[in-house]
Amino acid sequence: MTFEEIKALLEKHLPDAVVGEDLKASPLVLEVTPAAIYQVCDLLHTHEQCYFDMLSCLTGLDNGPEAGTMEVIYNLYSIPYDHHLMLRVTLERESAEIASVSSIWRTANWHEREAYDMLGIRFLHHPDLRRILLPKDWEGFPLRKDYQGPETYHGMTVAYDRDDTAPDDLTKD
Repeated sequence: MTFEEIKALLEKHLPDAVVGEDLKASPLVLEVTPAAIYQVCDLLHTHEQCYFDMLSCLTGLDNGPEAGTMEVIYNLYSIPYDHHLMLRVTLERESAEIASVSSIWRTANWHEREAYDMLGIRFLHHPDLRRILLPKDWEGFPLRKDYQGPETYHGMTVAYDRDDTAPDDLTKD
């Protein structure tokens, strides 16, 4: 199926789901409403002419406090048809939550946990939404643009001067 045929299929079955597209991106991007993401992914996975059987990547993006939004980006691939497609969903930053697609693609389990851990995006109905990279008692979400990390963690110093000069002990021969 071509990009236009995939878009038409979604518009036929889920008429309010697609809200935009980016034809300059590679792969091509469909912008989807947050409320429709699960239904869109399920249709793209199960429809015999699409069969996007692989979620290559799911990532989160913080557009910053000024924009007030975050994004979840899904890179889909159909092995039998060699189709690539990207889905993008924009969320309100202060209430960033979206349906989990881990029941469609098992790999989403880990990708969604990482997006939660680093950005604080909540994936509703995820089977095990907890931190995956940071300790369970870590405060905050390090990939948010306004994140201020702690100076210490359990008595260990974690903050340091982040200028462009190397510490003295690394410059000695």
